[in-house]
Amino acid sequence: MRQRRLFDCLINLPTGILAASCLVFALGLVLVLSLRTNDGRLIAASFTLENYRSAATDALFGFILAKSFLIAAFVSLATVALAYPVAYYIAFHAGEHRAVWLILVTLPFWTSYLLRIFAWKIILGYNGIMNSAFVSLGVPGAPFETLLYNPTAMVMTLAHAYAAFAILPIYVSLSAIEPRLLEAAMDLGARPSTVFGCVVLPLSLPGVGAAVALVFIPTLGDYATPVLVGGPSSTMIGNLIQAQFSKADNWPLGAAMATLTMVTLCALYGGGRLGARLWQWRQA
Repeated sequence: MRQRRLFDCLINLPTGILAASCLVFALGLVLVLSLRTNDGRLIAASFTLENYRSAATDALFGFILAKSFLIAAFVSLATVALAYPVAYYIAFHAGEHRAVWLILVTLPFWTSYLLRIFAWKIILGYNGIMNSAFVSLGVPGAPFETLLYNPTAMVMTLAHAYAAFAILPIYVSLSAIEPRLLEAAMDLGARPSTVFGCVVLPLSLPGVGAAVALVFIPTLGDYATPVLVGGPSSTMIGNLIQAQFSKADNWPLGAAMATLTMVTLCALYGGGRLGARLWQWRQA
């Protein structure tokens, strides 16, 4: 057993060192860049905290950051709410067709992310599929101009784009539940709703938490979907940071904004973990 653990550590060591080195280098580069003055030189001669002060006191940055967290939270909740029934069906009712369902779940990832966004533009556009269906059905006011370029369209697009990131961890968590636990609960007279609420759901919460994290984090930094589907009213923090790097040509300020966003995200994640542990401690 000890030799097997040593072998696993050695075989994963090169990949771990490479991944950690790239991560540390990238984060260190952003941190150093955020402390530089915007003098246009490759090697900085001086460092300053002015970028952080400018970002922290910028009302626009604070507003867009808060809105980005709110939109990411809505996307995470919508994605998990849609993914849980699918994962539940695959884990407990798909039977020998599990592999087929898992392939269908990951099938959208066989195409480009941008192609999926443009597909939603075709669906929600003024002359798109939904408006054409509404016109054919005689819905009053159709075609509608409000289906696209709004936060709702962006939430729908992102929920579809990251559906597999939510389905797979929830499925793994559900498939790890021992069937004997469910049988024991039913033998004791528990109703199906009670079995789900008292056995299945609590045991699947680690998968739900992983799904929320896997959806929330990339959604928070997304900048392509707000531009292509969300419109001006759906600008997120990724768009603001991207604008500092490209249009404003102020890389230090953009790096400072990115660093503050990561710090805020880590603080919220740490607070959530602490709250979950306190809740578990009270339940025990």
